[in-house]
Amino acid sequence: MVTSFKIKNDELFRLLNADIPAFPKYTTQLMNLANQNAKGTRPAVVGKMSDLIQEFPGKDLSGWEEWYLQSHPTAILDATNRVYGMIEQFRAAIDKITKDMVRDWVKDLVITKTFAGLKVQEAILKHIAEMEFTTYRTATAQEESQNIDGMIGSRFVSIKPTTWSGMLTSPIDIKIDMIYYEKTKDGLKITYDW
Repeated sequence: MVTSFKIKNDELFRLLNADIPAFPKYTTQLMNLANQNAKGTRPAVVGKMSDLIQEFPGKDLSGWEEWYLQSHPTAILDATNRVYGMIEQFRAAIDKITKDMVRDWVKDLVITKTFAGLKVQEAILKHIAEMEFTTYRTATAQEESQNIDGMIGSRFVSIKPTTWSGMLTSPIDIKIDMIYYEKTKDGLKITYDW
């Protein structure tokens, strides 16, 4: 017999005798975002927690706190300073945000980034065709049903993110060349081999 259950966070904290401070609405979201930007709780600042908790010889929260602070006496202050510094930068940035800026941001997200994200395959086809001094076209509906995303010159190609781990199967015998892409902070990294 399979048993399945869920322990809610408040019950988990009760079981561990851990008191969680109450924070005003939205503040933890902002602190989390500030921490992501400031890298305040990275291993270089606070230690590698998964390893440290395994090294901890005790069993309770107060013992963990004492043990951790003895081995990392400035970590909490160092992380606090990093995150709070970013919060101060957020305050300055928030004062610069106008309704017009929010409208421009929403428009960019909904119109421009959506279009670019959904049309990425065509942009890749076009760019490689220009590099190869040839033509390109997007796939027909029939070709799409065979995992073809387009043609570059006389090559049938399939364009997939690098995280894609499927196998192409085609109902007819067409050689499909693969093009892989990865979204990076400043664009796309494209890989293909032919």
